[in-house]
Parts: sequence; structure tokens; C-alpha cells
Amino acid sequence: MASSKTSTYDCTRCPAYCCTYMEIAATKRDIERLAKHFGIDAKTAEKKFTKPNSDGKRRMLRHRHDEHFGTACAFLDRETRACTVYKARPQICRDFPGTYRCGYYEFLKFERYLLEDPEYVATTWNR
Repeated sequence: MASSKTSTYDCTRCPAYCCTYMEIAATKRDIERLAKHFGIDAKTAEKKFTKPNSDGKRRMLRHRHDEHFGTACAFLDRETRACTVYKARPQICRDFPGTYRCGYYEFLKFERYLLEDPEYVATTWNR
């Protein structure tokens, strides 16, 4: 979505909330992009990097353990909180948040302000 307004979020200051969606869609084109990135065929990439979604009709990116949220996208670097396949990321990730504001980032800024802690990470996962 094109906007004449400047973005009000900074992904480098966020712990990657968007990467913790349980179902991060991966289209056929996304799988082909990942396959090319890793130098493998699309069928192998589909099997290695995706799984069927909850209703079995679409593919979604695999998750792995995450200390903040329980699980997160398998391509999320757990130390830097950055995407390890940024240039090959799925279209849904390229389009997010779809506007000049990110609700997750607004929430994060608010929580950090209230707690006077610029590094605070609000989590939804209980250990």
C-alpha cells in the first residue's frame, strides 16, 4: 500500500513480533524464491521450509523455539532478531505492515515508555 506519509516504526528496535504469527503464509512464488536463494529445487524447499497450515489448504513457514514468544519463524535470527533470508522473504513479510504505522511497534514503544526501559520486550509466552 503506497503512502505519502513516512513510516513511524523501526524494525531494528523491535523483537520481531510479526515473525511470531503462527501462520506465515508461503505461496508457490515464495517457495520458489527461497529455493533459488538456497540453491535447491522448489519441492525440496517446500518440504524443508514449510508445512501445511491448520486447514491443510495452504503452506506456511516452519517455526522453531523462541525465548520471547515460544516459537517464531525458522528464518528469524534469535540473536539479532532480524530475518536471515531478507532478500528472499515471502511476499506477506515484504508487505507487512501495509501502512506507515505498525501496531506492534506502537505497543512496544508504549510499554517501554511506561516501564522506562528502552530494551523491554513484552511477551505473550509463559515459561
